[in-house]
Amino acid sequence: MVVKKIFDEVFDEEVHSDFLKFGKGEYKNKYLLSGKKQASKWAVKAGAEYANFLVKNCLEKVSGSVEVKGVIVSTTDLRDEIKFEIKKAGNFQGVRKLQIDTKIEPAEIFDLMERFPRAFFALSFKGDDFALKIKPKAPTSGKPGKASEEGPKADFCTLKTTNKEVLRELFFDVGTDWTEVSVNHTINVTGIVYPENMAELKPAEVRMLAKRKGVLTRTATVDGVDKVSEANFVA
Repeated sequence: MVVKKIFDEVFDEEVHSDFLKFGKGEYKNKYLLSGKKQASKWAVKAGAEYANFLVKNCLEKVSGSVEVKGVIVSTTDLRDEIKFEIKKAGNFQGVRKLQIDTKIEPAEIFDLMERFPRAFFALSFKGDDFALKIKPKAPTSGKPGKASEEGPKADFCTLKTTNKEVLRELFFDVGTDWTEVSVNHTINVTGIVYPENMAELKPAEVRMLAKRKGVLTRTATVDGVDKVSEANFVA
């Protein structure tokens, strides 16, 4: 999970890929996350940035095939790479959207996520101890979730689960002993670190290899008490 990796000082390709969309400047209300303890389970809501993480994490808990609905969004044409049924395929300004409504073996999704890590998997399905629902559309770049008097909300992904493992990953700094929690992040990109051999590269290659340098500020409100933490990054 990208945010946890940054706080753990793990700046791998996943983190780099997620931060490619940011230029210099401050970005508020990113990686929005909230959770509530219900009678025998937890209800989690999250921004679009968590979609791929939640899909992969939940599929790991599934044994056998599972009914999956949603879309896979990519700038690459994945139709020839997919073995399962595609309900509908669309293409708008180079962004390809494949609509899915079929039974799938988890390994088939894992394989796609491994080979096409920049594709967006907005998929909904259920397991023995969870129900995951993700809006079947591409995320809107640069915009937070719905706003209210209390501010923007996480509303793209919804997870109901009894599994504490996923909670420990999402809410890594506050544990699971809470009634209600909300988390938001401010990304402050203070500079761009270009590759040393930039003169030898094409402009597109420079854009893909350049790293963002700055500070990630995480504000977690746990049962009404704020906890603020910061992590530096070069990603």
